[in-house]
Amino acid sequence: MAKKENLDFNKNEDVNKLMVSELNRKLEQVYLGGGKSRIEKEHEKGKLTARERIDYLLDPKAKRIEIGAFAGEGMYKQYGGCVAGGSIGVIGYVSGRQCIVVANDATVKAGAWFPIAAKKNLRLQEISMENKLPIIYLVDSAGVFLPMQDEIFPDKEHFGRIFRNNAKMSAMGISQISAIMGSCVAGGAYLPIMSDEAMIVDKTSSIFLAGSYLVKAAIGETIDNETLGGATTHCEISGVTDYKCKDDKDCLDRIKKIMSKIGDANKAGFNRIKAQSPKLDENEIFGILPETREKPYDIKEIINRLVDNSEFDEYKEDFGKTIVCGYARIDGWSVGIVANQRIVVKSAKGEMQFGGVIYSDSADKAARFIMNCNQKKIPLVFLQDVSGFMVGSRSEHGGIIKDGAKMVNAQANSVVPKFTIIIGNSYGAGNYAMCGKAYDPRLIVAWPSAQLAVMSGASAAKTLLQIEVAALKSRGEVITPEKEAELYNTIKDRYDEQISPYYSAARLWTDAIINPIDTRKWISMGIEAANNAPIEKPFNVGVIQV
Repeated sequence: MAKKENLDFNKNEDVNKLMVSELNRKLEQVYLGGGKSRIEKEHEKGKLTARERIDYLLDPKAKRIEIGAFAGEGMYKQYGGCVAGGSIGVIGYVSGRQCIVVANDATVKAGAWFPIAAKKNLRLQEISMENKLPIIYLVDSAGVFLPMQDEIFPDKEHFGRIFRNNAKMSAMGISQISAIMGSCVAGGAYLPIMSDEAMIVDKTSSIFLAGSYLVKAAIGETIDNETLGGATTHCEISGVTDYKCKDDKDCLDRIKKIMSKIGDANKAGFNRIKAQSPKLDENEIFGILPETREKPYDIKEIINRLVDNSEFDEYKEDFGKTIVCGYARIDGWSVGIVANQRIVVKSAKGEMQFGGVIYSDSADKAARFIMNCNQKKIPLVFLQDVSGFMVGSRSEHGGIIKDGAKMVNAQANSVVPKFTIIIGNSYGAGNYAMCGKAYDPRLIVAWPSAQLAVMSGASAAKTLLQIEVAALKSRGEVITPEKEAELYNTIKDRYDEQISPYYSAARLWTDAIINPIDTRKWISMGIEAANNAPIEKPFNVGVIQV
């Protein structure tokens, strides 16, 4: 049990709360989009900003989670950046119905599509398709960001994939509603019109394949944008849009009415009872999680502050101790938890096992537990703080590759929804085995203490330093201890930037960086979303070496 008066507890608490404060500070900047002056310009046009639209649309006081708030963080510096990827993606509730809302942020480069914007939109569509959630698009975009067209236009996972997904989602019976609330140009014009229903705001919005300037240049026709593709044109002449709205709020109110009449989805049938708060104080997580990743801690102390009533039924408690598995409830939902254990423990054979490392017995236990959860139709939660698999002759002779493959196979073929929380380390093959992004978690988020990389910064810097020093010496350069130290620090600083959770979130390797206290909300809303999509294929792991 953690002691609040303990010096280590207080140190940990200070460090972790400072990281959450930094997270909140960064989020405040993200929420400003392109800045206060840009926000004022939108208001002068009689428009709400993207975030104001979402706030008005979503049910008041209902829970919500934001996907990809840090998309593009630190990227595209040569173009002045692209805050949140120029768009906002939220899972929330409209007229009591859980759904996804995607809004272009016109305060950021006029809502133009950067490569990361396309990747973010595709991720939100993926979440919609996996969970069969209705999706609402609030369109206000100048179209593809032309200086980077080669990185957004032609490839399989580029801009065109969005419209392909529109068609696939329609065939799947997923409701798609679009509101044209500003500019909607060129290829982007297909997104709202491939939705089930499209509405357009009068006077402030337009939709066309080419604007008036391009029309003039291409065919010599002189016409203004309103006549070319405004609300009156498309609601009364072309029939492209379904509803003409007098202003932003009128448009959003119409979406609420449509959402209030959508029929309920078939359910997957995941088990849920009345939710209970953890008995143990969730805020103590800040004091339990060590200030440095070299220090051990008991993951069960974290689990007991995340699960209902602090009740955790551990599976194979005395076997494979560097992975903890067990059943619990989170916000009433039944879950199976797979978590890395950071304390040094003894194996069933009496051998010392180092925390954060996956051994053969741990991998074997985890694989079997994952298969059990699939058999029982219980969603899986992975709590990652993993340094990788154990190496060395003893492990190799014991078949660590075989047992690791067994664990990866079980979770890769899992048919129940999976949710991944990166608490600390997420290194190497450990990331894969514990359901990293490549293994299709329904949601994957990081705490501010997380690090994602092939190996730790110190280990990578030492390895890269050896290569760099050897290369310099081969060219006849003399490497002094001072020069070597300078090289090491340069390499480590560069690598440390890359393993930051913000670097990962910027590239959408994770869906969000979250306050640890919000973990229960993310998992609960994720399972609620997954419950809209019945499991349609049987669990089958294929060939496994035992």
